[in-house]
This record gives sequence, structure tokens and C-alpha cells, in this order.
Amino acid sequence: MRIRDLMQQSGKFISLEFFPPKDPKDWPAFFETVAALKAVDPLFVSVTYGAGGGTQDNTLEIVRKLRHEQGLTPMAHLTCVGASAEKLHGFLGALEEAGVENVLALRGDPPQGQECWEPDSEEFRHASDLVDFIGRHYPDMGVGVAGYPEGHPECSTFREDFEFLKFKLDAGADFAITQLFFDNRFYWNFLERLSSMGVNKPVIPGVLPIMSLQSAKRILSFCGANIPGKLLLDLEAADAEGGAKAAYKVGMDWAKSQVRGLLEGGAPGVHLYTLNRAEACLELVESLDPALLGR
Repeated sequence: MRIRDLMQQSGKFISLEFFPPKDPKDWPAFFETVAALKAVDPLFVSVTYGAGGGTQDNTLEIVRKLRHEQGLTPMAHLTCVGASAEKLHGFLGALEEAGVENVLALRGDPPQGQECWEPDSEEFRHASDLVDFIGRHYPDMGVGVAGYPEGHPECSTFREDFEFLKFKLDAGADFAITQLFFDNRFYWNFLERLSSMGVNKPVIPGVLPIMSLQSAKRILSFCGANIPGKLLLDLEAADAEGGAKAAYKVGMDWAKSQVRGLLEGGAPGVHLYTLNRAEACLELVESLDPALLGR
């Protein structure tokens, strides 16, 4: 079933993102994590692949297993990196054969060793090109796209970036999932700005529980999201005084408060970036009032 239809039928929800291990020898441990996180009862799960599309074959096999062996609703990531009409038909056709009915259409990151984005073809330069292609050739496929509450790093203004998201949604995408953020005010402002532009499709907030001071610093370096000064200072103090466990508690308390605030404030659900780790996500969801999720 298309995720947009699942959202219409459900109340508040949790969804999850996984990234497939490159080495199939690591798959048993990965699926143990998946099995543990089924307790969250996710509305859907997204499956990414590495920069340059290097693990796309793994993504295809894993979404098959998630669908048929785990009974989950998977959404495969799809990027413009290395895209051609022939390759897209091959991948999307294989998804249809596997009963996978949803994709997340992304421009994608530059391949490893390449600093700036350079499209491989004129036909597929932007995520909107994928959305258009899917709509023309696979009209029954559900399509999500990415949104950036703090603006995409390559855009010169917030307005420019928000217009790009509107263009993707107008091109036929069903919903958007946001890049991770740590201050809910960015999300509410994002919705307000999009609404003023006539956007009325669901925008699912993406949340990443910070589990260590080191992970916070990595986040600052690779995704452009702003970490509130109070959170960073509290993580540093906790790590210095109580080590990794103390910092973990600070990060988890922040994530719990953030998710609770989003659901109570009117977000349709929350998409958790799991980093393929079950413990933090289970703890976070178990901390929520079941009534928030209609349970």
C-alpha cells in the first residue's frame, strides 16, 4: 500500500530509516536489529544506500526481505547518481515485482571523492526529475521526497529551497520527510512557510537521537544541521563528568522531549534515523504516552 494511504488510515505514527550493510555477512545482525525494532510498530521503514549508489543491489534485496520476511512496509531510496532510464526501469520494475510500492526520490550525494554534485545525465539532474519519471511510468508507486527545515546547504535562501520542495510535491510526490533537526521551531516555521506557499501535503519530521558527544560532532560536520548550544554544552559537561553513559542520557532526554513536542504539536508522525541501532529507538518510543500514538 502507498504510504500516503497508510497515513490517511492511521493516527500518529513512528517510521524508521535503516541503511543496509555493504557486506552480506553483516546482514544477520542487521535483521536482528530490524526484528527488535518491530516492537515500535513502524508505519513504514525506509532503506537507504551509500553515496554513489554503491549498495543499491543490497537495498533491493533488503526491501524484499523486509516486505516478505518481516511483514513491514518498506520504502527504497532512489537517487539521481548514475541514473538512466534503463537503470531506473530495472530498479523500479524489480521493486514492483517484489511488492514494494514506495520510494524516496532524492538527488543524492556526490560519489566518494567528489566534492561537488555533478549530474551523470541531463535527464536526471534533480529529485523532481525522478518524481516525474516515476509518475509517468509507474503511476501506482508511492513517492516521498526530502525537505530541509534549515534550508539545503547549497541553496542561497530559505525561499529558494522551499520553492524546490514545493516543485517536487507539485510534480507528484505524496509527502516529504525532513532532514534531521534538533530545534522544533525550525519544523513549525518550515510548515508555516510551506503552507503560505500553498503546500498541503504531509511533511514528516526526521529525528536522530544523539547517543554520544562524538556523534554530535560528526553530525555538525556532515549534514549542516544546527545543534542548539544548550544541548552541545550539556553533552560536553555530561561527557566530562560522567562519561559516555551520562552523555547518552542527555542526548536521549533531548530526543524524547523533541519527539513528544512534535507529536503533541500536530506533526503527523516522526521518522527516526536509527543508525541501525535498536536500543535508543526502543527507549524513545517506550517513553511516549501510548495515547499519543493511538495505542
